Amino acid sequence: MDRRQQLGEVGRVVIKIGSSSIMRNGSRISRDFMDSVAEQVRFLKDSGVEVLIVSSGAIALGLRAMGVVPKPNEIPIRQAAASVGQGLLMQEWSDSFQRNGMIVGQILMTMDAYSDRESALNLHNTVDSLLKCGVVPIFNENDAIRTQEIRFGDNDTLSAIVASRTDADLLVILSDIDGLYDGNPRSDPDAKLIPVVTDLDSVRGYAGDSGSKVGTGGMRTKLKAAEICRDSGCNMIIALSGADQIITRAVTGEDVGTIFLTGTGITKKRRWIKSAHPSGALHIDQGARDAVLDHRSLLPIGIRSVDGTFGKGDVVDIMCDDHVIAKGIVSYGAHDLRAIAGRHSRDIESALGYRGHSDAVISENIALL
Repeated sequence: MDRRQQLGEVGRVVIKIGSSSIMRNGSRISRDFMDSVAEQVRFLKDSGVEVLIVSSGAIALGLRAMGVVPKPNEIPIRQAAASVGQGLLMQEWSDSFQRNGMIVGQILMTMDAYSDRESALNLHNTVDSLLKCGVVPIFNENDAIRTQEIRFGDNDTLSAIVASRTDADLLVILSDIDGLYDGNPRSDPDAKLIPVVTDLDSVRGYAGDSGSKVGTGGMRTKLKAAEICRDSGCNMIIALSGADQIITRAVTGEDVGTIFLTGTGITKKRRWIKSAHPSGALHIDQGARDAVLDHRSLLPIGIRSVDGTFGKGDVVDIMCDDHVIAKGIVSYGAHDLRAIAGRHSRDIESALGYRGHSDAVISENIALL
């Protein structure tokens, strides 16, 4: 099967662009590169493909503008640089896209926003409205108020979550390396590019650290992104940012980089459940654990204890032996669950004075972790 068949029809694509692509040699912005991205997006839009961009570079631009060299892990300076750099970054993108007859819109996100159902729906509606108006959305994490992303993370994960939340068909991660290798190509001349990945577990041992002084996202974070894409039914490609017309070539099915193929994925509702902030926790026994893993349901008899204060319809962690194995939407509030924990389903009505629609306290609305 060739790459075009593997990709299928791509109606919406997310392009992740790292700092090292925008800041050549870590010292100056590459307007030629940004203009090339805009030109390729123009081509894809004219071909009927909707394009969203996740762009790094704000911190690097801000540090350069401020003339500051931060010490390792000096988070406040990097936050300040993000505040300065966001405007500069968007101005550069705006100029490049305007030269190609398009306008852009900025969406600054925090990871916490994705765990809130209403925020997730608002995001989806905003993106749809922007795309209908011909606007290219450009995402970045709000580094000026977040520290985890600056210190540990990357926009690889953010781009995968954006792809998942916006129902994209494909995520293209542009990198300073042209895909996943079975060794380190910088030190091992015999390292071979892996063109297709269908089983993530089989390649986790090949993930290494980032080789760039500007970017923070190494191959480990890209595999994490691939896992998110797998769950959402979105294919992912890692490709070399400096290659000619690489975005167009990747999206149109040319055999470039490494493609991570996914199955049908999980439903949008289960994706939201996985990312939602839990309002409490249910501690269950081994028998209930097997039922959750095998049948996606939880009966009251398997519940040992209940943590937190929550209502019917809230998301809770499902825990066994102090490990979170799943999340789910409960059919009963915390007070009622404490009253029926450990009981047979036939006793629900006598204990509570009413009974839900099924024997289970969580039925179907379970996302495994």
